[in-house]
Amino acid sequence: MTSWQLKTPVAFIIFNRPDTTAKVFEAIREAKPSKLFVIADGPRADKPGEAEKCAATRAIIEQVDWKCEVIKNYSDVNLGCGIRPATGITWVFEQVEEAIFLEDDCLPHPSFFTFCEQMLNRYKDDERIMMISGTNFLEEWKFNIQDYHFSYYGGIWGWASWKRAWKYYDHEIKLWGRKEIRDRICDVLSSDKQFKARAKIFWITYQNSSCLNAWDYQWSFARLAQSGLSVVPARNLISNIGFGENSTHTKSKNSKIAELKLLDLKYPIKMNDFTAVDRNYDRKFFKKVIENNLLAKLKKKFNIL
Repeated sequence: MTSWQLKTPVAFIIFNRPDTTAKVFEAIREAKPSKLFVIADGPRADKPGEAEKCAATRAIIEQVDWKCEVIKNYSDVNLGCGIRPATGITWVFEQVEEAIFLEDDCLPHPSFFTFCEQMLNRYKDDERIMMISGTNFLEEWKFNIQDYHFSYYGGIWGWASWKRAWKYYDHEIKLWGRKEIRDRICDVLSSDKQFKARAKIFWITYQNSSCLNAWDYQWSFARLAQSGLSVVPARNLISNIGFGENSTHTKSKNSKIAELKLLDLKYPIKMNDFTAVDRNYDRKFFKKVIENNLLAKLKKKFNIL
């Protein structure tokens, strides 16, 4: 492990939180990527002091002290946490074929970078696989018999993917309007309960993609519409350190998914000799993350349930 050096480009999505940004930046510094993309949103005009916070956050990037090409995409105006990440990710894939993505509150275990790079290489040409996730929301899953598994979900708190997969992303999820696509996703999930929950989220997104101020529901839709799998590590490699009132989406520090334990994987990683979804993991993921967390938030915000 000591002789290993990260070759995959890293994309860092930042905004107005210099405290968490500094911690995630230190993890990136340890990995020393040779290419670092930085995506930054602009300050909101109605938020006093936010311009200063954005400037302090961007100043952290100037601390790159290893051999690295830093490529910046800074917005002067506020695009929001839906459009800004989405356009930034598209910008990254206009320049490279694959990349690792971290947001400013997603703290990775050092082995996260190794895991992503090896999985990107392993499944580069396997179009069944659309995303590598660093987050295991159950924290551990069958780690005594495997190093990773496949899911139709997967978390975006630290992830990696390819240009070939992101090309299916559509912020307005126009395909959701077609019944045959909805039927396909229902078949993919193989669960009426899970499909109905996803459908509520997708209908809101389809009818007004800006009201959720998010980009990841659309990315989930893109993967499901293509029957795309995510690779999930057997042990959690990402902890979201941004829960609190200053956060847009993760406000409750008491959430069951706040500050998940950072764990490690055994190396070398044992590669799977099969590619099949783990339905048991997906059921448990659905119950913990979507049923008990996401749907509760949507009910409170949109009164849809």
